[in-house]
Formats: sequence, C-alpha cells, structure tokens
Amino acid sequence: MENIKGKVVAVTGASSGIGEAIAYHLAALGAKVLLGARREDNLKAITASILDNGGEAVYKKLDVTNPDDVIAFAGYGVEKYGTLDVWINNAGVMPLSMLNSYKVSEWHSMVDVNVKGVLHGIAAALPVFESKDSGQFINITSVADRWVGPTSTVYSATKFAVRALSDGLRQEVSNNIRVTLVAPGATESELAESISDPALKQLAIEKFRVNLLPAAAIARAVAYAISQPADVDVNEIVVRPTAQKAL
Repeated sequence: MENIKGKVVAVTGASSGIGEAIAYHLAALGAKVLLGARREDNLKAITASILDNGGEAVYKKLDVTNPDDVIAFAGYGVEKYGTLDVWINNAGVMPLSMLNSYKVSEWHSMVDVNVKGVLHGIAAALPVFESKDSGQFINITSVADRWVGPTSTVYSATKFAVRALSDGLRQEVSNNIRVTLVAPGATESELAESISDPALKQLAIEKFRVNLLPAAAIARAVAYAISQPADVDVNEIVVRPTAQKAL
C-alpha cells in the first residue's frame, strides 16, 4: 500500500456509507483525502475524526448535480494540496420503483446524480490529470451495472451508463491515466432510504439488503486498485457478499 501514501484523493458522497469508509481507510494508509457531499455536518465530523487519528483531510460541501460546484470542489483540493491524484465518483441515489409508478422526478434524480454527477467529476478532474499526465478515476457503480430486474430499471440504466462511461474514458485518456470501476454487491449504506414507497422499501430491505458487506470491504477494494504500480490499471472489481448468488 506504499503507492497510496501521500496521494491526494477526492471522494464524492463521502458523508456516509461507502464514501465515508473509503475516506477513513485511505487516510489511515497515508493518503490526503478531500471529502465532498451535501451533508456538511457529517463531513465536518468525519474530517475531525480523521485528523484526530493522525490523518490528513479537508472537506467542502458538494452537490455533484451542479457542474460549477464540482469544479470548485476540485479547485479546493488543488488549492489545499497542490494537485489531485485520484478522483472517486461515489455519490449515488437509489429510489427504486416500478416504471408504471411514474416517479418521473425520481428518475431525473438518479440520472442527475448517478450519471451526470460522474460526468461532472470527470470534467473537473481530467484537466488536472492531463496537465501532469497522471491520475486515476475510480467510479463506484453496483452489480446493477450488469443486472436489471423489476423496480431497478432506471437505477440499473444509470449504472450501466457509468460502466460504459468508464470503459470509454479508459480508452480515450493517455496511457498514464488509469480508470477503475468498482461494482459493489449488497453493502451497508443508506441507499434504501431514498425509496419513497414504504412497502417497496421494506421489500427491498428484506429481499436485497441481506448478508450485507461492510462498507470497509469496498474501501479495501478501492485501496487495492490505487496501490498498484503506475503501469497496472485494474479496470473492474466486482465485490459481492459470498452469500449473494442471484444478482
């Protein structure tokens, strides 16, 4: 993990769940972490905890649906640490529903956060990476980037899109910029809280939110990808609980 020490890592959606776990884990390995999310109180508390434990961290409130906000977030990282080395597109929402429930505003929310948010992150960090001809994008998707079922149609569509974006980005950037996709299976997070139908939320929790991985498992997968030598690009990591077989 020596390749992680000293790297400047930006993490979106860092106020809870997988993003929070990534921030803690990478900071413990010596990275300088920049935390972004909408819940500033959570960011403040996580940053303070990292600092109290001897790590390096700063935070800035971030709405990934606003491209100017994302550019300002990247600029803040460069201002504080002089550069960016890794950009982790982790922010996401999952308000599952059947298409004939016509929750159009929720569809837009998923596209805005899960797809446009990733594009905004690429647009903000890529100029920094290209200016020094090095860097790494890590896009957190879901096993829903390769599976679709009732209620997950729009959510899966957004994750399929990010999988396509990740592979296209990998092919377009220079040989010294790496692109990694990490697809978690059922993992501890607050994602199910965005489901607006109470009965569907309960069903999702009972059917899909079982045998959960700790968020730290995804953080370790991210660290593995970052820690590889510069000439090794780990393109995809799929991490499921051992007991998760069907999805």
